[in-house]
Amino acid sequence: MSVNLGKGQQISLSKSDGSALTSVRMGLGWQAAPRKGFLAKLTGSREIDLDASAVLFAGREPADVVFFQHLTSDDGSVRHTGDNLTGGAGVGDDETILVDLARVPVHIDQIVFTVNSFTGQTFAEVQNAFCRLIDEITGQELARYTLSGGGTHTAQIMAKLYRDGGGWRLKAIGEPAAGRTFQDLLPAVAAHL
Repeated sequence: MSVNLGKGQQISLSKSDGSALTSVRMGLGWQAAPRKGFLAKLTGSREIDLDASAVLFAGREPADVVFFQHLTSDDGSVRHTGDNLTGGAGVGDDETILVDLARVPVHIDQIVFTVNSFTGQTFAEVQNAFCRLIDEITGQELARYTLSGGGTHTAQIMAKLYRDGGGWRLKAIGEPAAGRTFQDLLPAVAAHL
């Protein structure tokens, strides 16, 4: 059963039988918003290149990152499946990041997921954008966070996985930010660690 998360909400990543999840997939999906006005009929919709990134933190310090130019974390526990340059048709994930929770090194205590518009368009030009967490073993969607409201920002700090005792939790952040790359977002991410 999937949970629709609102900004700031958290869920435990334990299965209904009390055991911990071992592998999750963070999926990102989006579409370009249709253009309005007379010229829109001539030019059609614009392609938008959103990029999903996962920044691995040890305390408050970034220890590694997974994004379109570094597809696998140095320890191999986090893996990006590849860059989508245009978004999708509204069905399924356009970019995914796989996290093998059992293999994440013990010193990594948070993994923050960000989304940025590499081509610089604002979220006002994006529609049907979402971030979701899936149990990679069963394929069951666990949680979904839907971006709403567009806006003049070019990035979003989506969510974070963080250690909680012997398990992991997910927190929806949904914080607008400015930047074309994950590096641009690091000062804004610091407020959510």
